[in-house]
Amino acid sequence: MRFLDFVSVRLAFWLILGILFGYYGAPKIQWVLGTGILSLGILGFSRYYPNWKNIPVFGLGLALCVGAIGTFGLGMTMPGNVPSHYTKIITTTDHNLHLKIREVLKPNDYSHRYVVRVVGIDGNSTSGKCILSIPKATETPGLHVDDEILVYSTPTPLNPPLNPYQFDYKSYMKKQGIFHQIRVDNGAYVPLKNVSKTLIGRAANFREVLISILRTYDFGAAQLGVMQALLLGQRADISEATYNNYKNAGAVHILAVSGLHVGILLLLLQFLLQPLERLPQGRIVKLVSTVLLLWIYAVIAGLSPSIVRAVTMFSFIAYAFYLNRPTNTFNIVVLSMVFILLIKPLFLFQVGFQLSYAAVFAIVWIFPKLQRFWNPENFLVKKGWQLFSVSIAAQLGVLPLSLLYFHQFPALFFVSNLIVVPFLGGILGLGLVVVILGYCNVLPKILVWGYNEMIGTMNATIAWVARQEAFIFKDIPFDGIQLFVGYLLIFGLVFTLSKASFRHLVFFLSTILVFSVYLVFQEVSTRNTERLILAHQTKNSILLYQAGNQLNVLASDTTTTERIVTNYKVAKRIKTIHHDGLRNNYLLGEKQLMIVDSAALLPKGIAPDYLLFTQSPRLNVGRLLDSIQPKMVLADGSNYRSYIPRWKRSCKKRNIPFHYTGDAAAYYFEEL
Repeated sequence: MRFLDFVSVRLAFWLILGILFGYYGAPKIQWVLGTGILSLGILGFSRYYPNWKNIPVFGLGLALCVGAIGTFGLGMTMPGNVPSHYTKIITTTDHNLHLKIREVLKPNDYSHRYVVRVVGIDGNSTSGKCILSIPKATETPGLHVDDEILVYSTPTPLNPPLNPYQFDYKSYMKKQGIFHQIRVDNGAYVPLKNVSKTLIGRAANFREVLISILRTYDFGAAQLGVMQALLLGQRADISEATYNNYKNAGAVHILAVSGLHVGILLLLLQFLLQPLERLPQGRIVKLVSTVLLLWIYAVIAGLSPSIVRAVTMFSFIAYAFYLNRPTNTFNIVVLSMVFILLIKPLFLFQVGFQLSYAAVFAIVWIFPKLQRFWNPENFLVKKGWQLFSVSIAAQLGVLPLSLLYFHQFPALFFVSNLIVVPFLGGILGLGLVVVILGYCNVLPKILVWGYNEMIGTMNATIAWVARQEAFIFKDIPFDGIQLFVGYLLIFGLVFTLSKASFRHLVFFLSTILVFSVYLVFQEVSTRNTERLILAHQTKNSILLYQAGNQLNVLASDTTTTERIVTNYKVAKRIKTIHHDGLRNNYLLGEKQLMIVDSAALLPKGIAPDYLLFTQSPRLNVGRLLDSIQPKMVLADGSNYRSYIPRWKRSCKKRNIPFHYTGDAAAYYFEEL
């Protein structure tokens, strides 16, 4: 299969390139529109001057046109290009905000969170999305999708990461078109009545009704949490232990209603609706019925973005099944991706979108090759080999992405998939029957007991696989370059094994060489690195000192530094870690670092280049600065925030640079 022979692949390539250029290049919309007009002119020129057919004028024009469409679509999601966006109105003072709940997010340890649309500000109609945070109290706010509220607040920018290689929540939300958050106290808002209802809101509310009905039956807490995730796409009630078991077993995809579930449902519908093909125009009736039932399931599952994306993709795949030609399957999968990106270009940056299409492309491409490699005659062996082949193909497709985002590889993924996936169709199908019967209030107790035992058995099996810790490889360093070369390596491996040739072998060995050289380069670079970083953590003081592939963690409390240290360890390929307490004085090359803590003990005879305040020392800062005259003053997260403005004013008065990690993130000392 020659991928570039498909027009859809070329369209997808230029569209993705345009979206990436729009996101990272941020060109002006005027220039994008100009490029689009130019591309149309080139297309018209190639149409009326056939003598130029030997020159790729049409291809150039089409590439520019599709790329401009991608850039323009992405650009129209950015606040600066939307005249009605709320960012055109907000100031630093509070406003009367009219908000509409669009999505209920899983609460964190401190607050309930929602995605809201900013309907209006101070009576002016606006657009755009924000995160609404309401601190946790004794009762939940009870807000649902489509609810509308009035609050007196102002959107504040999302905070960037404060520590090196920390998860960038600000960037993550930007890729979903969200740039600000609104914080209000519980009850400090006015709910509106008689608000408009949307299809998404009705679907989400219907899902909540189904969940409330399931809670009235005698399901176990762990089983009910998995049922809600498996059938209805609601993961809020899954315990952390259960979620970690599925993650460590390489089966976390079972807990997210996405491509796997919709794909299994599609196969079930293909089988159950097979008799329709006997009718006149039966294949068309079957196709329409299949797509309609898929979208009904999407409504039952709440029409969340991931479900809508998966059902859209598999609606296209259902059409590919209707055509019944393997090449059309790949072509139509690509077209489904193009269709989705034309409507929602920001989906390109979502991990779920990338993993779903990587898995589907790999299955469509690699699975047939594995079946040709070995086709056993025994029925049971053949089915087992097919399941294993699907699992291997999908895992190869998502492996580089999984390593990039999660830095973890569960080596027993094929065991959990071989054990669970064969029964997942039955579990999913029976689960939908349970939901429907429960909604109709005719769910028998024997079915409740049986399905509860079935989910409990699946949870126990996954937990057993997850306990085989020797087969779970965590904290694997993997970056963007390794992602690119990793996919080239997979392509070379598949090409070489499926159609051995000297050219394919050279390509495969070359990618191995490039991958190995890059690892050596990273190792040498790490060994030659010496760096000191002041990290940020509330109520703690942390210095990270890297000397080659060893990291020394100097902290006032070393028991709470695990997440910060792990992020740094993975990103910088650290092999050994040592923990120690903080001293009051350090020599950094030829420069001195003085640390003043709550005891306010000052070493005598030292003129520090760096002065670090920790644990909120009570002293006359102005007098101290005048006496020792440091070149830089630092303050970390262990200090009271109320002290920071006063220290900052004292430094500004004396023209001394001041750095607070709570505002300006971690501080990197000069190279040692």
